[in-house]
Amino acid sequence: MKLYKMFIVLSLLGLLIYSCTSQQEEGGDASTSDTKNEQIQQYNIGVEKEQTKNRFPCDTISLKEYVLSKYDPGTYLVEFDRTFTYNVPKIAVIYLKDVTNYVLCVVAKSKPGERNIETKNVIGYESSYINLDSTKLGTAFFWLTLFECRDGEFNRVWESEVPIHGGFNSMTIKNWKAKNMNYVELNFEDGIISGHRNYNFFLTDGWRKPPHLMETYLALVHKRTLANINNDKFPDYYEYRFTTGKSLKDSLYASIRILDSIPFYWSEKRQLYITDQNSRWFRKY
Repeated sequence: MKLYKMFIVLSLLGLLIYSCTSQQEEGGDASTSDTKNEQIQQYNIGVEKEQTKNRFPCDTISLKEYVLSKYDPGTYLVEFDRTFTYNVPKIAVIYLKDVTNYVLCVVAKSKPGERNIETKNVIGYESSYINLDSTKLGTAFFWLTLFECRDGEFNRVWESEVPIHGGFNSMTIKNWKAKNMNYVELNFEDGIISGHRNYNFFLTDGWRKPPHLMETYLALVHKRTLANINNDKFPDYYEYRFTTGKSLKDSLYASIRILDSIPFYWSEKRQLYITDQNSRWFRKY
């Protein structure tokens, strides 16, 4: 009887080991296996097709299929951050049918040579710390991308890189009133500076030309605001300097106030943001 029970236990262990080995051979983990990753994405898209009743040319499901077939493995459409815990996440896609059949979206690409990213690891407040050690969860490269839907097919008009790895929150189309110019604001949460960053893509030459990138942010001791300094077509900004007062009792910050604001404006010649206050101060965006 004991030998019989031992035989059953050993058989079950052997079956379990065989199942795990077979699964690894068939594709392995989705974060390290492009084949397994593609299979999972295809399955999820199939489920969406079954559950979606109202389809239209170049809809979000079609865009997911396009990204899966045309981009390198480990590339995804990014989701908006969920406002509440149980909200259904929505893909960061905006349809601009009032302009033309344009589709604006945020794409995240995995860094070659590292594990594939997971979209949940690049969205929201907690993922904003991924900049400190991104290799364990993979490194994400964000791209604001504009497609045109023509005869039911996607044609990429342009893509513009976003210089950040995680913390995506939202995408909004806004208007710069000083020049009556549209721009796309990508909002990222940033726990490192205790605030948020906005990467603003200004359509200085219309929708069909790549946009101009300019960053603004707001945090505990960080602030940069949109401005019109030299009255050209490019947006400018004020960068603020802060000073802090400390309590003599415990050396904690007792007060934080703005010390000064420095105007930066875009130099087409140098392709940099510069200021007249110091020739050695410049910014890329």
